[in-house]
Amino acid sequence: MAPAFRAAPTVAAPLPPPPRPPQRDLTPLAIGAGVVAGAVIGATIADMHNQRREIVEGGRTVYTEPDRIIIRDPGGQAYVRGNDLYRFRYGARDIRTDTVGGETRTVVIRPDGSEVITVVGPDGSLLRRIRRDPGGREIVIIDNSYRDPRSVGGFYVDVPPPVVNIPYDRYIVDAEEASPDVIYETMRAPPVQRIDRRYSLDEIRYSPNVRMQMPSIDVNTINFETGSWTIPPDQAARLQVIADGLNQAIQRNPREVFLIEGHTDAVGNEVDNLSLSDRRAQSAAELLTQQFNVPAENLTSQGYGEQYLKEQTQGPSRINRRVTIRRITPLLNGGQASLPPPPPGTAPPR
Repeated sequence: MAPAFRAAPTVAAPLPPPPRPPQRDLTPLAIGAGVVAGAVIGATIADMHNQRREIVEGGRTVYTEPDRIIIRDPGGQAYVRGNDLYRFRYGARDIRTDTVGGETRTVVIRPDGSEVITVVGPDGSLLRRIRRDPGGREIVIIDNSYRDPRSVGGFYVDVPPPVVNIPYDRYIVDAEEASPDVIYETMRAPPVQRIDRRYSLDEIRYSPNVRMQMPSIDVNTINFETGSWTIPPDQAARLQVIADGLNQAIQRNPREVFLIEGHTDAVGNEVDNLSLSDRRAQSAAELLTQQFNVPAENLTSQGYGEQYLKEQTQGPSRINRRVTIRRITPLLNGGQASLPPPPPGTAPPR
């Protein structure tokens, strides 16, 4: 890992929130009306250049695109923040948004009457994601209201790298080589070491040593063309085994949360690559929901640009243009994620 990504950010203020989707982009999409490539179908990162705005804010450089922002810290760190509400349009019957007491609630109503409720705070940060069944019973999938005073800016935690005592090929699983059983076992696998507290979703996204306490699966069965986040139709079927594993794990524990991570090769500039990788992660998450019925609320996505190259080259590399899947439930829940869900009718913590 490059030293720049082991150090705390220079600016300790919270990261700015991503742009909120305009209402026209939060309209339901009928089943079959796929948006596999994200908000803009078939686009490439070059098409974003004339839509990107740059400002300096609080010592950081902030690049704003219509659906995400990239923040460059003066110490060398860079982060991308997207808005995953786009993913919830597919198959929805209705979507409504209201603001109460400073909190904004977006309610996605599905054809069976179930609802997915996303609650964000006044600063745009995710507070909770809840699934409510047609009978009114609720499951809190993500409770992101916890903030630890030790984290820098509420998003970076300086912890040592995890001690990994399992075989490398079970810590970073190669989807192309692994059996379906190994993939499913990895999606249920515990942390490689004891988790000492709960982490917020942002702490997991932006603190590599926190995230790396969980095994991961490199989805090298699909690849992306240079500068593109589109998953070609002939590659979509290669996600079947991954989707089966996700659905089995979620059926076992409806509170499971999986992080879809996007990566690029080292060609191009850092800002382009962060935006591109985030779009690749979103594209994979959308495809898993649209074609394989993986519940959108149990997935979240994040791009890392060229920070984590598998093939150490500055040139084009199909291996580096990839997505990775990681179970993060124990990190969100402080290691309690392996407990079975409460009995029906038991109210979860709010």
